[in-house]
Amino acid sequence: MSKKRLRLAALAACIFAAGSANAAERAAPAPPVRRIELTPMRGDWVKVCFQDAQSRREVCYTTRDFAEEPETPIVSLEVFDFRGDDGKLLRLMTPLGLALKPGFRFTVDKGRQESGAFEVCFPSGCYADAKTPGATIEAMKKGERLLLSVKKISGEELTFSLPLAGFGASFDGPGRDPKTLEAEQTKKLQEELQKRAEEEKRKLETPASSPPALPEAAPK
Repeated sequence: MSKKRLRLAALAACIFAAGSANAAERAAPAPPVRRIELTPMRGDWVKVCFQDAQSRREVCYTTRDFAEEPETPIVSLEVFDFRGDDGKLLRLMTPLGLALKPGFRFTVDKGRQESGAFEVCFPSGCYADAKTPGATIEAMKKGERLLLSVKKISGEELTFSLPLAGFGASFDGPGRDPKTLEAEQTKKLQEELQKRAEEEKRKLETPASSPPALPEAAPK
């Protein structure tokens, strides 16, 4: 066999092997999506309103934190409403360890899927935004759950399920002043810290139970 034929045969073998590998990859089943049911943190939805310094128009956002375990927030959701603009902004704060380039996808119950992009990350988590029409917000008011799909750096896909109960009433209700809300939250935090300090003080003041008496020595 000539050298030319040998080279052609080798090239054909490489092409066949590559095609087989691609076929195997296409045939491999996609990894299952892990769904994580989140529950609201303490308190209800909160609506905060303020005047934007540049546009001089009112801006409101309705927010709530969600957790998988008590006292451990995983996702923070904020829905911004700009007065005079039908478009809304959905903002998320997510944990670290997610693949940023794919962004995130979200749906209300079984509705139309929309997408957003990650903007910036800090040691506490990553922020992601999505511009969404007013129709999506109306669906959230009537819907049961918001489903957020993201990918981990490992490639595993996660879907966070956030309950929407109470969102509509808060979004349509009156907004809170940021300074007033901050003062209330600071006062509440101080009260909680004071309560914990008093509980620890009571524990220290409670006399320890006496140790059990040693058994008497047997007579010799």
